This record gives sequence, C-alpha cells and structure tokens, in this order.
Amino acid sequence: MEFELDKSLFWDVDIESADFEKNARHIINRILLRGNIQDWEQLKIFYGIEKIKEEIQKMKFLDKRTLNFCSFYFNIPKTEFKCYNTPQSIQKLWNF
Repeated sequence: MEFELDKSLFWDVDIESADFEKNARHIINRILLRGNIQDWEQLKIFYGIEKIKEEIQKMKFLDKRTLNFCSFYFNIPKTEFKCYNTPQSIQKLWNF
C-alpha cells in the first residue's frame, strides 16, 4: 500500500527509506502535531484506527490541543495517555 505523505513533515529523516511499521509512533506523532487533514486521512487508511489509538496512548509528548483532540476523537480519558501522566522535564523555555 502506498503512503502519500507531505515530505516536508519529515525534513529530518529520509522518509523514502523509513520503516513505517517500526517507526509508526514517530510517524503518527509527526502527522498529529504538524500534518493537515489529508495527512490525517492517509494515516487512518494506512494504520487503521486501532493502531493509532494504541500508539498515541504510549507517546511521550502531545501538545495540549492534540491531546484534547485525541482524547475526544478516540473517546479515551486523558489520564490514560502516557504524555498526560509524565511531566515534561522543561516546563517553560524562557524564564522572564
């Protein structure tokens, strides 16, 4: 199956040689955080809803907006996400 993704989302990796199964969490995370609706639709077709649900709950970071979306869309309480229960080591970038 062909996976049509916006190549600019993966500026830091060679997406042509990526292992889409081994790196599923990274790919799903990148699309959730930076992708558009077409990328989201491709993601659902390629991985399926259950695989996406499984991977997002294990992610170490999702911004608040993405966490809210995933919680609502998949009907999963926020407390079941690893990123919700694991605080980031750097809370603020700048101390003014």
